[in-house]
Amino acid sequence: MRLSGLQKEVVSLYRKCFREARKKPADVRENFRNYARTEFKKNTALDKKDFSAIEYLLRKGQRQLEIYSSPGIKNVMR
Repeated sequence: MRLSGLQKEVVSLYRKCFREARKKPADVRENFRNYARTEFKKNTALDKKDFSAIEYLLRKGQRQLEIYSSPGIKNVMR
């Protein structure tokens, strides 16, 4: 199955989230992974042709990743 450019971006962001989780303390890593999974699963029902919504969510996710990548962020709660 070939992915569109937008789908590749979504998968890339998902993988970046998990890579960043590896940099967090071992006791809270799973919290970061669960948070990422939950955020992505919230939007699985989104129409694949709703490009503006997908692009918006990608930008939002990238901003959140940037914030959570900060060394000062030690844990994330849901």
